[in-house]
Amino acid sequence: MLPETGWLAQTGDPWEPYQLLDSAGDVVEPVAAYFAELQAGHSSGLTIRSYGMDLLRWFRFIWALGVEWDRADRSDARDFARWMLLAEKPVRTHWRRRGEGRPASASMAGPAPSSPNSVTGKPAPGPKYAATTRAHCETVLRSFYDFHLDQGTGPVINPFPLDRSRRAGRANAHHNPMEPFKSERQGRYRPSVPKRIPRRIPDDRFNELFAGLRHNRDRALLAFWVSTGARAEELLTSRQSGADPGQQVIEVTRKGTGEIQLLPASPDAFMWLRLYQEECLRGGVPRGRHLPLWWTLRRPWRRLNYHAARAMFVRANEVLGANWSLHDLRHTAAYRMARDPQLPLTDVQWVLGHRQISTTQLYLNPDTAEVTEHVLAYHARRSQQREAAPLPRQGYNATSLAVLFGEKR
Repeated sequence: MLPETGWLAQTGDPWEPYQLLDSAGDVVEPVAAYFAELQAGHSSGLTIRSYGMDLLRWFRFIWALGVEWDRADRSDARDFARWMLLAEKPVRTHWRRRGEGRPASASMAGPAPSSPNSVTGKPAPGPKYAATTRAHCETVLRSFYDFHLDQGTGPVINPFPLDRSRRAGRANAHHNPMEPFKSERQGRYRPSVPKRIPRRIPDDRFNELFAGLRHNRDRALLAFWVSTGARAEELLTSRQSGADPGQQVIEVTRKGTGEIQLLPASPDAFMWLRLYQEECLRGGVPRGRHLPLWWTLRRPWRRLNYHAARAMFVRANEVLGANWSLHDLRHTAAYRMARDPQLPLTDVQWVLGHRQISTTQLYLNPDTAEVTEHVLAYHARRSQQREAAPLPRQGYNATSLAVLFGEKR
């Protein structure tokens, strides 16, 4: 395992939301310049944090090798790609258990990834880095060195090169507009990412999950997530003035564009929201049109963030022994709306905030549970069929037929 030198610090400064610090606590200036470039390109703070975690992993690797960032070559990049392929992920210890010791790797904590969950069918996260993580890291590092290559502040050659088939030009350089785009590999060390099928929560399992919740706030959240199709963090941006029971819409801030959008929700969601608001009124939760709609359940009152909402959902999963995620609620809402013949697919695209209609069309395909159910029903019908031998027509000699086709055994 790599020594955990340096860290990614959140500053609270809107001009510099995150800083990559070395072991001495000094700012890594090349990364700071790259973060400024990302922010100028309208990247959100979450994007900068995601890129910063990949850069922190790379800098820890070259710090362990004793290589300067602008002296790294392609052999270092190749070894880094091999290390991410073979190494195990470090396990972050909860702050309440830091005195009890730290597990050495991900294989010493968490469920084994060998078999899928018996309730959801989703495999548990493995001890090694996933292909999506490695692909994202390769893209970030190639972009980081491309930026410094253009600025003249980095190495002369990008340590993370393009694939050999891409050296002649950009991807889909001579694309025919009448044909779909080809999936061309970009980075030489970029792994192949398997295409994931969206997973929904079956209605009966969702009812069991909903019944296991203990607070009206949690019931309201799940009802809104599964009826609006909003992302988990998008719903948590709602303000107290953004929920309109009369129009049956709720205000959310979209993740990619940052635009405010009113999403229609089910009547049940507003019923649970009203019960939660009554509890907030009696409990003394801060009130105001521009204040957050969702708060913690205990004092001191704090705005409910994504990590707290995820912890709530994990506790609800433990009752059923499931491992669904908050994003599966969005998939569930998308499947329900896309399968309704009276709801146009373009309306579903608008609600989900998809840029391309082809992304929304993914929810028209049957999921794993439906395919399994259909195939099992097919085998059941086959087992019920009885193959009866056809009776010979009149006029044929039974003895001749027996000689020709054989005796019945």
